[in-house]
Amino acid sequence: MKNTIISATASYLPENEVLNEQLTQFPADSRPRIAEKTGVLARRIAPEHSCTSDLAIEAGLKCLEKAKFPPEKVQGVVLSTSSPDCVQPPTAARAQAGLGVPQAFAFDINSVCSGSTFGICMADALIRSGRFENILFIAAEMYSKILNPNDFGTTPYFGDGAGAILFEAGVGEKGVLHSCLGTDGHMSEEVGVFGGGTLNPYRRLPNPNSIYLKMNGRAIKEFALKRGCEIIRRLAGETGIDLSDVDCFICHQANVNILKELAAGLNVSFEKFFVNLDRYGNTASASVVIALDEAIEAGMIGEGSLVATVAFGGGLSYGANLIRF
Repeated sequence: MKNTIISATASYLPENEVLNEQLTQFPADSRPRIAEKTGVLARRIAPEHSCTSDLAIEAGLKCLEKAKFPPEKVQGVVLSTSSPDCVQPPTAARAQAGLGVPQAFAFDINSVCSGSTFGICMADALIRSGRFENILFIAAEMYSKILNPNDFGTTPYFGDGAGAILFEAGVGEKGVLHSCLGTDGHMSEEVGVFGGGTLNPYRRLPNPNSIYLKMNGRAIKEFALKRGCEIIRRLAGETGIDLSDVDCFICHQANVNILKELAAGLNVSFEKFFVNLDRYGNTASASVVIALDEAIEAGMIGEGSLVATVAFGGGLSYGANLIRF
C-alpha cells in the first residue's frame, strides 16, 4: 500500500515587518501587553494591493523549486485558507493559474487555524487512495484584510504568510503515519467573520464590524489547552507511540503561553516545541506549515525525525498528524 511522503516544504512571508511599537493606533502603555500575553513581537503584513492567492503562489512556486518538481506533473492543489480572495470562486483556482499547473485540480478547505492538520490529512488520503501520485498542499492567510485595525483583541496578534508542502506517493516507513481530527460546532460562535455569507448577507449586516474577525480569546485559549493535549494523546494512543519518542512538536503558533502549558500538560520538554510566533504572530492555518519548513531549515527536523503537528481554531476545530521524516 502506498504511503505519503514529504518531498519538500517552503514558506513565504511578506517583506513588511511591523513591530509592536509600530502599532501606534494603540496607547503606548498597552503595547507591552502584546508580548506579555502571547509572546508576539512582530508580524508580517502583505501589501495593500495583494491578496491571499498571491502569497499561496509564492509559497507553492518555492516548494516546487526546492523539490525540483516539474509543474506540469502536479496533479492536485489543495489550499487551506480562512481569509480567501472572495466568497467564490475558490482561492485555489487563482493559485492554480499562477502556479502554472493547468492540468491539476484545485480546491479550498477552510477549518480556520486547524486547516494545516486537516489539509495534511486530506493530501494523505488522496494519495493513499491510489488515485493520485502527488498533491501540492498550500496554507495561505492574509488576516490583515479581515481585522479591525483598532481592535486590540485581534489586530496585534495576527500576521500574513503562506506555507507549502509537496506530498508524493512512496513506500517504506517514512511519511504521514496517522491523523486525528475533531470539531466542536457548538462553539462556532466563539471566533469568526460573521458578515458576508448567507447567514448575514452584506446587504443586511447588523453592524459594519461584522466584516471583521471576532474572537473570544479566553474561550479559545481554554479550548486550545484542553483539545490540544487531548488530540496529541489520542494520536499517541492510536499509533502506539510514546510521546517521549516524538522529536519535534509543530504546533499552531498563536500564543507562546499556550505552547508552554501544552508541553507541561503532556509532560514533554518545551525544547521540543518549535516557536516562531514571536516573529510572525498568528498566521492562522499557515502557521503550522511555515513552522514546519523553518524547523527543517534550522535542523530541528532531519532524516528519521518523528514529528507531531497539532492545531486548533475556528469551528471550533482541532487536529494532529504524526509524520516520520
